[in-house]
Amino acid sequence: MMNTPRNFARRTSTLALAASALALVPQTAFAQDADEDQQSEDRGSALDTFDVIVITGTKTQDAEDVQDVPLAVTAFNSESLEALKVRDVQSLTYSAPNVSLDQIGTSRGTANFSIRGLGINSSIPSIDPTVGVFVDGVYLGFNGGVVFDLFDLDSVEILRGPQGVLFGRNVTGGAVLINTGNPTEEFQGKFRAAVDGPFVDGGRGGANYTVSGVVSGPIVEDTLLFKLGAYYNKDEGYFTNLFDNTNHGAAETKIFRGALEGRFGDLTLTGKLDYFESDGDGPSGQNRGLFDRETFDMSIDNAGFYANEIWTGSVTAELDIGPGTLTNVFGYREYSAATDGDIDSLPAFLFHSATETEQEQISNELRYAMSFDGVELTIGGFYFDQSIAYTEVRDLPPLSALTFYGGGQQDHEVIGAFANAQVYLTDSLSVIGGIRWSREEKDAGVTYVRPRPMCSVVQGTCPTTGTNPFIPTENNGFTDSNSWSNWSPKFGLQYEFANSQVYAHWTRGYRSGGYNFRITNANVFENVVVPATGGNFSFDEEKVDNYEIGGKFQTDDRSFTLNAAAYITKIGNMQREVNQSSPTAGVSQFILNTADATIFGVEAEARMRVSDSLLFTANVGLIDAEYDEVRFDISGDGVIDDADLALSLPRVPEVTAGVGAIHELDLGASSVVSRVNLQYRDEFAYTDNNFGYIQDITSLDANVTWNTPVEGLAFSIYGKNLLDGVQAGGDTQLPFGGPLSNGVNRPFDPVPAAGTLSPLSKGRQIGAEMTFEF
Repeated sequence: MMNTPRNFARRTSTLALAASALALVPQTAFAQDADEDQQSEDRGSALDTFDVIVITGTKTQDAEDVQDVPLAVTAFNSESLEALKVRDVQSLTYSAPNVSLDQIGTSRGTANFSIRGLGINSSIPSIDPTVGVFVDGVYLGFNGGVVFDLFDLDSVEILRGPQGVLFGRNVTGGAVLINTGNPTEEFQGKFRAAVDGPFVDGGRGGANYTVSGVVSGPIVEDTLLFKLGAYYNKDEGYFTNLFDNTNHGAAETKIFRGALEGRFGDLTLTGKLDYFESDGDGPSGQNRGLFDRETFDMSIDNAGFYANEIWTGSVTAELDIGPGTLTNVFGYREYSAATDGDIDSLPAFLFHSATETEQEQISNELRYAMSFDGVELTIGGFYFDQSIAYTEVRDLPPLSALTFYGGGQQDHEVIGAFANAQVYLTDSLSVIGGIRWSREEKDAGVTYVRPRPMCSVVQGTCPTTGTNPFIPTENNGFTDSNSWSNWSPKFGLQYEFANSQVYAHWTRGYRSGGYNFRITNANVFENVVVPATGGNFSFDEEKVDNYEIGGKFQTDDRSFTLNAAAYITKIGNMQREVNQSSPTAGVSQFILNTADATIFGVEAEARMRVSDSLLFTANVGLIDAEYDEVRFDISGDGVIDDADLALSLPRVPEVTAGVGAIHELDLGASSVVSRVNLQYRDEFAYTDNNFGYIQDITSLDANVTWNTPVEGLAFSIYGKNLLDGVQAGGDTQLPFGGPLSNGVNRPFDPVPAAGTLSPLSKGRQIGAEMTFEF
């Protein structure tokens, strides 16, 4: 990345801000007033929720205090999520260091997650994510339908680094655990209504309305419990499409959720079913050959659409038996989506694309967590099976009078076994060890996305054999299968003292190999890419070794907490999607094992409660990432040399940092809770050749909540991205541009050689909310 004086000054000031916040550490905390008003005491302080947060991600017999876990993890319980006004996974991007939980924008809801510089930059459904997302213990098999609205949350846990020995499904970058609310023993409910939008920014779109409700309680006391929830969102579209001055980005989302919990002695059964439906406009694409990248201007002649329908179900059984708890988590997910988008992002018909995707998965994890004198042991097995079918259609009138059809289908099976143990050698010193074995098999059929007679992979009409009738020099596609087996070990030490700890560990993880469903240059793929991989139609697995040392420190009264970690991540056979502007297909995308790389990083999170009514938070993450060896011409200059080694790794912001504060004003019968959070994320490369990049952003969020004298009734006003920073889900280079195009490809150039597809994220939003719970 170019270290210009502007960038250096910006990073220096950001680090100074974060360092100042981390330095605001009092030697003693103010004692809580023993004569506090009884009504306030009954209500409890909004700040109390941050004192103790327990997590389940370590899969020990009992949930653990996040401060006791020898692992880099940021966790939120339901109360802290409410205080932070978390409404989707993406909003947590600005709450944890070295974490980016963005959506890619070309297909609404498709995750583009990165943790500690390990991420992907693609909406191709056949690519395994580096960051695993688990909802109520069920692994989501691919990135589609992940970044959508959330409600009725019990907790969210963000685990950084490889997690193979704790999860049946191997993940190399980290894991995001989303736990929805369970049925409750007492009858209770919560209702919410909110509206927000670009109300103070003229020339943008319309309002965004949300209502939701949850009720829960006993059907048979102490034996059978239920929960029912519903959510509705209508977004009128945040942006203004300058092509016809209409709102763009409109969406309508419905969620229905139900849960039953049965308690039968030592056995607890919990079943959950979730139906999700969302429809709306296609990507709000900005072409940066036409508009400045620091604006929200866009003009497209095709509004596009997306339509998603998702069924998700799980059954969790927990049985206390012998020295531990036996847990079985069965999961099912069915995902269906269709999209249409203006890929050229211009007010002309140059490149439009439609897709359809069908995915179905089942999974089952069986584990036994035991506690002995001085030993915590978890062993388990995992089975996962999913089928994916994906059709892509491209229309590019300037390049071809014919329509492109293609895509791929894949059956994916995973079998895994894992074990993790912590053995206490003394009361303070323990040894951590774990191992995971995994075997993954993929059977795929791919049809090259090329001009051909109309067909659909989803409907089974696209050919994978023979030659293309429109282009006799090209094959139609291929069928192939491959499998990968590996062992993922972990070894570490933990030393605990005075309500604090230090730890160190080495962990290895693998990301499965696979197939590219979006091959747009058949001859280059078969004559160049396949020979370069030793004759394989698939790309190979990626290996990650993570070496980490960290510490968690907390005062006895929990008024101050500091968690810090430093790590070195070695990546072998790095999987990359090489995006290149294509004069024949609009964009060509090859997935290759391009390089080996090393990532060095440090991160810290601090929380300080200076009084019973005021809490400060701060976080900082620094990353230095470099290629060790490059095996593909990622710079695009025709040779593999130092120019490739000098490029920045995609999805790696060098600096993330933030500060925040939460204050509670006690008014006796009511209270006012105020929260403000300022977060900075550095610019980072989006494409491997660094021609596409995402600019830096300083994001300011704030909210004020009045907890009224009426028990359970609260009103809030809030603002998101108050500094109106511009962000995009991607920055893919295109051969179609405008007057800002400079005709020269340069890394981190504010204007492209031709044009870009840069799906915009929302800017400043102001809103109001009412909640009532009983």
